[in-house]
Amino acid sequence: MTAVEPATKKKRISKKNKSAWRKTDIQDVEQFLEDQRQEERVGTFADKQDEDLFVVDSSLQKGKPTVLSVKQKRKLNAKKPMRSYQALENTSRVQDPIAKRNHVRQKKNGRNIELEVCNPTKPRHRQANSDRAQYYVKLEQRLADKKNKKLAVEKDIWQEVDFRDEIPGLKDEKGWISRDLALHTAGNIGKKVVKTHSSLHHKTTKAKKFELPHPGMSYNPAPEDHQALIDQVVDREEGIIKKEQHLKRVTTSMFSKVTPEERDRRRLQEMSQGIEDEEEGAEQDENGEKKEDDVEKPYHTINAPVENKKKSKQARRKELKQKELTRQTELKRKLKQQTADLIRIKSIRHELDDEEEDLNDLKKRRKQRAEKAKFEPKRLGRHKFEEPDLDLNLPEEIAGNLRNVKTESSLLKDRFHTLQRNNMLPTTKLVSRKKAKVKRFERNTHKEPGVSYQDLKDRRRAAAIAAKAAADIKI
Repeated sequence: MTAVEPATKKKRISKKNKSAWRKTDIQDVEQFLEDQRQEERVGTFADKQDEDLFVVDSSLQKGKPTVLSVKQKRKLNAKKPMRSYQALENTSRVQDPIAKRNHVRQKKNGRNIELEVCNPTKPRHRQANSDRAQYYVKLEQRLADKKNKKLAVEKDIWQEVDFRDEIPGLKDEKGWISRDLALHTAGNIGKKVVKTHSSLHHKTTKAKKFELPHPGMSYNPAPEDHQALIDQVVDREEGIIKKEQHLKRVTTSMFSKVTPEERDRRRLQEMSQGIEDEEEGAEQDENGEKKEDDVEKPYHTINAPVENKKKSKQARRKELKQKELTRQTELKRKLKQQTADLIRIKSIRHELDDEEEDLNDLKKRRKQRAEKAKFEPKRLGRHKFEEPDLDLNLPEEIAGNLRNVKTESSLLKDRFHTLQRNNMLPTTKLVSRKKAKVKRFERNTHKEPGVSYQDLKDRRRAAAIAAKAAADIKI
């Protein structure tokens, strides 16, 4: 027997006001409606099949359980729908309240490319398919060439070609189409021309990529070639000596040399110029009757007082008359100069012609100098390029064979200087760093009484020299 719970007595609440309605218990009604909505969404037990309600227990079946591999598990999971899409699935069993709903299939905007490719109905569709097939054939060939590392070079990359020759209609013989307009048109039709620097279209140096050495540098040169090389080296050395002598003449030789004593005497004399005059004036006052301190001097300012002296009418009139006279004289001088210039027009014309000729010569020389500087080695860094010294073997150093030849040049240095001459590398110079002077001290515990560090150093050096001399005697 089960105990029956006594029925709870319902409270009687006044429903006089609207606020009292919230105190009414409607839990049973809410639960009934929730169960009804759940049955509409999921369905009742009468509507479900047995397979949905019952599960066959296969744990008692004979045989080993099948173990799936990782690859098989992945294939099974791939067939299942993704968990991220489960929230989008419609699990409700609620019937559509409008049974006769007209489902209109909306028309897709734009072209259906897939339909055009699969079922072409127009000539342009068939042409597009053929073009696409040719494109994929070329793409496969290009990928195959790239895989086999076969680069097809269809044109010479060093050949200078005008872009207007490739596009018809841009190169006008009459000159109606300018180059700027041609560049603008080529950019708009999909063949944009990349502007390059002007230095890429002309040579910047006349230096050769490889220069043969002088015939006199051979290990067995001809006497004439060797003498020509010697003369060339001598001329260069004389130029360097002449330049050094000029610099010495305009700098060091311009100043006279004096001894340190004379220098100090001159400096003392220069710095004591005013002191000597004051001392002489003080000595004269001591020998005279009155001293300078005993005489009372009246106070006066350094600058003289300014007096406001106004000019009289007569002085002003004379000043104006003098200014007018000066103006008239200057006017007469200019008229006289003009008359003289008219007389010597021919000589003035000759002077102008000479001046113009000199100016033209100057422009011509500057133009030649600028043109020459275009092909000289440029300064790419801090230092200016200087031609290296020529390798020279003196007549007594020439061996005549490769076995006994004295090497003077280096192939690596020669290539390096060639790259600098051709403006490919900046000119550099060898920087020698001075070794820091380290002041050494000897510990007190290592010092001998009455012996300095220098004495120990001298002793070691003398011992090393004695040991070396003894070894030489034994040999």
